[in-house]
Amino acid sequence: MKNNRIAIYIGLLAIGVLLGWFIFGGVSNTETKHNHDTVTETNQMWTCSMHPQIMQPEAGDCPICGMDLIPVESSSEGLLADQFKLSENAMALANIQTSIVGNSKSEGNTIKLSGKIAENEEANAVQVSYFSGRLELLNVSFTGEKVRKGQLLATVYSPELYAAQQELITAASIKKSQPALYNAVRNKLKLWKLSESQINQIETSGKVKENVPVYATVSGTVSEKLVEQGDYIKQGQPLLKIANLSTVWANFDVYENQIDLFKKGQEVSITTNAYDNKKLKGIVDFIDPVLDTRTRTVKLRVVLNNKEEAFKPGMFVEAEIKGIRSNNEQVLAIPSSAVLWTGKRSVVYIKPDSKESIFQMRNIILGHKIGDSYEVLEGLNNGDEIVTNGTFTVDAAAQLQGKKSMMNRDGRKGIAGHEGHLGKETTTSVNNKKPFNMNERVKVSKDFQNQLKIVFNDYIHLKDALVKDDSKNVQSGSKRLLANLSKVDMKQLENNEAHNHWMSLEKEIKIAATSMSKTSKIVAQRMYFKNLSSYLTNAIEVFGINEKVYHQFCPMADDNNGAYWLSKEEKVINPYFGDAMLTCGEVKQVIE
Repeated sequence: MKNNRIAIYIGLLAIGVLLGWFIFGGVSNTETKHNHDTVTETNQMWTCSMHPQIMQPEAGDCPICGMDLIPVESSSEGLLADQFKLSENAMALANIQTSIVGNSKSEGNTIKLSGKIAENEEANAVQVSYFSGRLELLNVSFTGEKVRKGQLLATVYSPELYAAQQELITAASIKKSQPALYNAVRNKLKLWKLSESQINQIETSGKVKENVPVYATVSGTVSEKLVEQGDYIKQGQPLLKIANLSTVWANFDVYENQIDLFKKGQEVSITTNAYDNKKLKGIVDFIDPVLDTRTRTVKLRVVLNNKEEAFKPGMFVEAEIKGIRSNNEQVLAIPSSAVLWTGKRSVVYIKPDSKESIFQMRNIILGHKIGDSYEVLEGLNNGDEIVTNGTFTVDAAAQLQGKKSMMNRDGRKGIAGHEGHLGKETTTSVNNKKPFNMNERVKVSKDFQNQLKIVFNDYIHLKDALVKDDSKNVQSGSKRLLANLSKVDMKQLENNEAHNHWMSLEKEIKIAATSMSKTSKIVAQRMYFKNLSSYLTNAIEVFGINEKVYHQFCPMADDNNGAYWLSKEEKVINPYFGDAMLTCGEVKQVIE
């Protein structure tokens, strides 16, 4: 009996345990599942395939285009598909800085333009010969010599004029009986620009002058000698070009998207490096109605009073135009250092979370450049945080991680590198060895850096030759660079991956330099120079040369595809256009 009771108690206990498990265990699982689903739903974000800047916590329509929003993919680290992360160490080394985008008033801003002084064509004159003959004496010795109106410039022996003088002497003896003939001969000499006093002197003396003087018809500076003493000249042939430099033109290039900011009559302040404290006021006199399709600019002309002749033709000048006002009272403006260009695209990098070093590329549409800032028409919102310093480094990191970047709009790994970086995919080996970072400084010997520095100096000579449109020096300089490149001792690179990376860079540098040495066409040389700049930039970034190097960029180069180059100085001197757009561009990165 007692045993039966024990069995009953055990059975009741077992039944109680089972009931408790069904009741409380089931509730716990349900709650856990519910909480998990809640978290999943909370973390899911939705975006527009056409406007990736749109991020919403729930499904719906895009507020811009009305398309259905799609779920945003996220990585194992919780990052969105196009986001990537940089380490704090990388942020510090690259000096990456960010700023908050905000509205600002466009009124009162200043635009700076670069240009050159040129002769005032309206004040120029050409001294010509009014009769044929031989130039017996030329009193102008050199270009740049000043002449005065009425000054003796030359003497000419002219058989035609010799005969006409004899006709005058004969006609003067019969002028009472033949007044019409007499007047006709005098008028003939006047058409040859002989003065009344000269004609009267010939008539009075009764002697023919073998050599006839030529006097200056205007005052000014000789800008070009077109003849030399002893030359035979024809009637109407130009002898000298004379420029009146009391007024000069200052010609400036205005970008296509800035044209509507300028108008005739605007006041301009002109400065030049030649005179630090000299500032001259001028007025916009002319805006070219035709756009230069090669540079996408128009010429803006300012007439300057130059009585002291401080401004010389060919001198570089800078113009400041204050009070520029955009069509919008309030504009969204960002620093120019935040923008990267590739062709017609402009991109920036946003930082979605101010507390995390997470970045994402954003395509934007720019308006006018005002001062050191750009007006943003589309792609950013007030309050967005963007990279304003170290943008190029952030872009390189995006490309290496296979994210959307300046040259990789689709976000694929293994793409071809953009300017200054080789965008090869980096993979981790089986033993989890840290991959070699192609944009991180590698410790190498000073001898190797000095050898690379010699190659860099040869590169600078190439750049300077391209600035001067000197294709012959480009060819010879390329050969010199190749010779010094072959002297770089790669055996000094102890790191195998660094060694292999240098071999790949050396090969590409050699291809570009060899191509430059084999062509005399300046356009082709500039194309190869763009490639050379790309690989040499990466070499200097990785290995260093113990010297500060400025990485500069012009968005108009290479038919508006943009191009980079290296420089020893911060001042922009563009090698891709020669004199046409010498100062077009800006510093994108400083490599130290």
